[in-house]
Amino acid sequence: MLDKLQVLEDKYQDLTEKISDMEIINDQKLWQKYMKEHADLEPIVFKYREYKNVLNDLSESKAILAEESDEELRELAKMEIADLEDKVEPLEDELKILLLPKDPNDEKNVIVEIRGGAGGDEAALFAGNLFRMYSRYAERRRWKMELLSATDTGVGGYKEVSFLIKGKGAYSRLKYESGVHRVQRIPATESGGRIHTSTATVAVLPEVEDVEIDINPNDLRIDVFRSSGNGGQSVNTTDSAVRITHIPTGEVVSCQDGKSQLKNKEQALKVLKARLYDKALAEQQGELAAERKSQVGTGDRSERIRTYNYPQGRVSDHRINLTLYKLEQFLDGDLDEMIDALITEDQTKKMTAI
Repeated sequence: MLDKLQVLEDKYQDLTEKISDMEIINDQKLWQKYMKEHADLEPIVFKYREYKNVLNDLSESKAILAEESDEELRELAKMEIADLEDKVEPLEDELKILLLPKDPNDEKNVIVEIRGGAGGDEAALFAGNLFRMYSRYAERRRWKMELLSATDTGVGGYKEVSFLIKGKGAYSRLKYESGVHRVQRIPATESGGRIHTSTATVAVLPEVEDVEIDINPNDLRIDVFRSSGNGGQSVNTTDSAVRITHIPTGEVVSCQDGKSQLKNKEQALKVLKARLYDKALAEQQGELAAERKSQVGTGDRSERIRTYNYPQGRVSDHRINLTLYKLEQFLDGDLDEMIDALITEDQTKKMTAI
């Protein structure tokens, strides 16, 4: 591990010199490339330097203890050694985590798609609850959210809704949300007070750059139609809604939230690229079954990941056996405790698998 860390520090130092070189600064594309590499290395290099300083101070304190005859100085050295030794293992653990292979999508924006599952209107209402939950979480993180498309039920729920969340590290935190979410509660229409179980499916897709996935325009069938909804300007008046079909895969994306046909086409293409990229990624991961087993979540949308129990005010994540008795706060976007636990478990499993 130390050899690898030293190589990274040497590379960081080399990049530090390069980004200060006027010849490279004048080549903005190259300079930006080096700046990104430099910034990516900085956290681990700074932690490694902190670790080396602790080891160096520990070595000096041990030398003082071995050579010094003054009892007072020896006691101070012992205290210093004990304090420094307590720092070594936590720093080593942090460095191991920083050395774990990074998901190349972690820093990307995300496209979230929520669909009501089993449960009819109650499932659609739950999809609406999840949409609000992620909207509130985005607000808490100061991320920007943009609605892409929605099919509402007219009773406050959604058959399906998709939206874009823009923010640094959005995918790194929200990727664990893919899967089946289950709700247990008494529907408003239930006169007998019986608890019903309904589900909604969440898919979290990294936003894809044009260079990452190439779509042949000849493989697309684009249809335009009139937007449908609960009224309002531009609804049912112009053919602004767009439906794109990717002929080779049969993947269909519709977008009607924007007021212009061009905007809806751009948004639909964005979603289509994300879905095709997600499929390619899933196929690649399917070939790496052993690696998938070491991860908290496979991203499989058929995997039941979480239950929201209203009568008991609890939310339980089945992948890490964590239950929080703060359902109301959770649905208001207070997700960090759960997400942090998922990230920690994922990192622990990956470290064990190394």
